[in-house]
Amino acid sequence: MIPAVSIYIILINLIAFVVFGIDKRKARKEQWRVPESTLFILAIIGGSIGALLGMLAFRHKTKHRKFTIGIPLILTLQIALLVTLCP
Repeated sequence: MIPAVSIYIILINLIAFVVFGIDKRKARKEQWRVPESTLFILAIIGGSIGALLGMLAFRHKTKHRKFTIGIPLILTLQIALLVTLCP
C-alpha cells in the first residue's frame, strides 16, 4: 500500500507541472494568467519537482530570475529538510 504522503507528493507535483503548462498556453493566447504567487505556492507546498520540470518542458518562466533561482532553491531546501528529518 502506498503511504498517503507519497500520494500527496505525486499529486502536487503533477498539479504543479500541469499548471505551468496551462499558464504557458494562456500566455501564448494572451489570456488570463495563473498568478505567479500561485506557481510559487505550488512549489512550496511540495510541487517543486513538478514546477521545475514544467518550467523546462514548457520553456515557461525560464527568463525570470525569480523563477530560475527560486524554484531550484525551494527544491534544494525541501531536499535538505527531507534529509534532515529522515535519517
